[in-house]
Amino acid sequence: MSAGAIVMMIVAIGIVWGGLIAAILRLRGHPDEPEPWPPGVEKAE
Repeated sequence: MSAGAIVMMIVAIGIVWGGLIAAILRLRGHPDEPEPWPPGVEKAE
């Protein structure tokens, strides 16, 4: 592989893994709130 191909591969890997890490950190800091049950539906025990 040429040097340019290796650099582009490293950039692409960094973008993918960086996005994954950013998403995990954001969800840990601001977790999604659970949605309320629809009217007429009761929670199973």
